[in-house]
Amino acid sequence: MSRVSERLSTIGKSATMAVSDRARRMREEGRDVISFGAGEPDFPTPDHVVEAATAAARDPRNHKYTANSGLPELREAVAQVTSRDTGLAVDPQQVLITNGGKQAVFQALGALVDPGDEVLIPVPYWVTYPEAVRIWGGVPVPVPPDTGLKVTVERLERHLTPRTKVLVFVSPSNPTGVVYTPEETRELGRWAGERGLWVLTDDIYQHLVYGDAVFTSMPAVSPELEDRWVMVNGVAKTYAMTGWRVGWLIGPADVVSAAANLQSHATSNVANVSQRAALAALTGPMEPVWSMREAFDRRRRRMVELLRDIDGFQVEEPQGAFYCFPDVGAVVGRLGLDSTIEFASWLLEEAEVAVVPGEAFGAPGHVRLSYALSDEDLDRGLKRLAGRVSS
Repeated sequence: MSRVSERLSTIGKSATMAVSDRARRMREEGRDVISFGAGEPDFPTPDHVVEAATAAARDPRNHKYTANSGLPELREAVAQVTSRDTGLAVDPQQVLITNGGKQAVFQALGALVDPGDEVLIPVPYWVTYPEAVRIWGGVPVPVPPDTGLKVTVERLERHLTPRTKVLVFVSPSNPTGVVYTPEETRELGRWAGERGLWVLTDDIYQHLVYGDAVFTSMPAVSPELEDRWVMVNGVAKTYAMTGWRVGWLIGPADVVSAAANLQSHATSNVANVSQRAALAALTGPMEPVWSMREAFDRRRRRMVELLRDIDGFQVEEPQGAFYCFPDVGAVVGRLGLDSTIEFASWLLEEAEVAVVPGEAFGAPGHVRLSYALSDEDLDRGLKRLAGRVSS
């Protein structure tokens, strides 16, 4: 009999967290590591949010257990903001407040997936999706992209089987920064609805879009889905609140109830002070968000410019989130390395620059670089990278 359950022993550590941890250890050793691995804003949480949390911490009401599904005021705010931003009518009873977006993903899949059910996951994907599917006994089915790092209906159709139950849809995308057009989103949603599939849509980067790109909520533009959709989101990326751990899940009553029952046995309610902070974020001014987005847009354009100057880097310009996902296969071959895993390790040791290898996202030959770091570090790190791979 094994000491660790088979269910958990097959789950790998998050590659993005592994890169961040290794870079942190190297810094503690005194090395000047510049990390492009982090998937979080480098800005502090807005002042009005911190002030609301400080006041909440002093209020004895927040020192006790509260409703498992979340503070009623926060559920109401999530419903209102979601309706405002997507055009989709949402009732507060459809909202479950979770410990970050990851718990929302985990519990949504737990409510939808039975052993053997197949889940279509467009490639490149965020590292947690396949692992969360496996934890529930489901079968992740990676769907390779067509042009522009996007999937099409034709590609999805080729991976459809009688066991297919869920499509995961993410736009803006982590790791690519790809944003699907309203027409593309509508077409994919129509296809899923006509096939009787559920859609899990992750909207965590909805406010981080640039240029002419437009965020589109699939459930709002695809009536064919009817009530077979679950939406996950949170305050982490938009409001620079990754450490506060507040996300949410929105969906039909039976799915939300099942996920809430799971949460009641797993983590009970989300920390009340964090919920009060999230409430302040959602109901407060948006100027800090737009200021951060302006900085991300500036860094995005600068990163694309510098990466395209590196011989062997092929770069699709990202339209959302805060990542670039260049194809570096030519550089890996030129250096005599076997994979982008080796390339990322080599780069960290030789140039003290941290990136995440594409294998973590189902896309060997690519690396992910986050531009959620200071303008100075971005310039310094990319010039250091360019100098090392070109020498």
